[in-house]
Amino acid sequence: MRAPRYRWVILGVATFTQATAAFFVQGIGAMGVHLRRDLELNTTQLGLLLSAAQLLPLAGLLVAGRLLDRHDERWVVGIGALVVAVALATGSAAPGYVSLLVVLLIAGAGYSTVQPGGSKSVASWFDARQRGLAMGVRQAGLPLGGVLAALVLPAMATASGWRSTLVAGALAALSGAVAFMALHRRPPGRRPTPATSRVRPGPLREPYMKKIILSGTSMVAVHSGVGVLTVLYLHEVTSMAPASAALVYVAVQCAGALGRVCLAAWSDRHRSGRYACVLTCLAAVIVGMAVLATPAGRLAAVACPVFVWLGFFGIGWYGPWVAYAAESAPPDRTGSVLGLAMAVNQVAVVLAPPVLGLLTDLTGGFASAWVLLAVLTAVTLTATARL
Repeated sequence: MRAPRYRWVILGVATFTQATAAFFVQGIGAMGVHLRRDLELNTTQLGLLLSAAQLLPLAGLLVAGRLLDRHDERWVVGIGALVVAVALATGSAAPGYVSLLVVLLIAGAGYSTVQPGGSKSVASWFDARQRGLAMGVRQAGLPLGGVLAALVLPAMATASGWRSTLVAGALAALSGAVAFMALHRRPPGRRPTPATSRVRPGPLREPYMKKIILSGTSMVAVHSGVGVLTVLYLHEVTSMAPASAALVYVAVQCAGALGRVCLAAWSDRHRSGRYACVLTCLAAVIVGMAVLATPAGRLAAVACPVFVWLGFFGIGWYGPWVAYAAESAPPDRTGSVLGLAMAVNQVAVVLAPPVLGLLTDLTGGFASAWVLLAVLTAVTLTATARL
């Protein structure tokens, strides 16, 4: 095994596992029209489906961070992805909406290990000169999983019913688990570092941690809003056919994957540091949300490129953000700090979809959701720029 070359194998398998573990959940937004029709859901209930998969990681990410500081990522991530596969396979027999919520809760518990585990693995194999690019490629696995899901799952739901999509999700997660356990290795010379103390509330008072948490929660809310509302907005407001709206969602996810790579690579060379790239993403999201909230945003010719813009910056932000978080952490606490930051993000991941869905139902339109996200992002931009 040649270390300089094998790091690219590690990057590839970490990206693949990320994409396959998130495959089904990332496809829920693309299946929004089908799920609302088949399960007779409103927008709030659809948002709760997205939240269900993200609820247990509120605690699970903290546990995963501690495990990653004590044990090899190979088994922590691999077993977590297996839990996702088993949960989705069991869920293919779910009788209805409530059962599907339970299945996604369990899948979320397993997925808790994949994000911080893959990030820690890539960070340990790449030095600072290429870490941003590597992190961006690895984090592109999430929107790439969304691209594949948007292409496959709506058609599968139309042909064979929504239960067949859970089987596809289970097979995808299983392939990711097997690949990670078979191919993952530690960098030469690295040994597991036993954690001797906990991550105490102290790090939360550090300027770097404040920036990580504030920007992370607001941008995760944006990502969730784009995920759950894009297809519905294009179908109901711009009168696009569900299939055409799903294709736009594919373009949004592709833009997000491209953004995660390009923005992270840019952060490797940005003279003001990685966080300057995150600030750029915050500003770009405010512009996009403001356009959607105007009458011009009701035109398909305007809305489609704006959603692609939001995909690039509103999903692509994660590449430089996670690289900044990994580099800011103490060397023997990388897993714990990543787990803590991602666990705080989960609050927004859990709350944003149902809150935005409820706001849309109550107001009878989408403008209020876009305005809320724009205001939240503007407050974060102001606060973290001062830090």
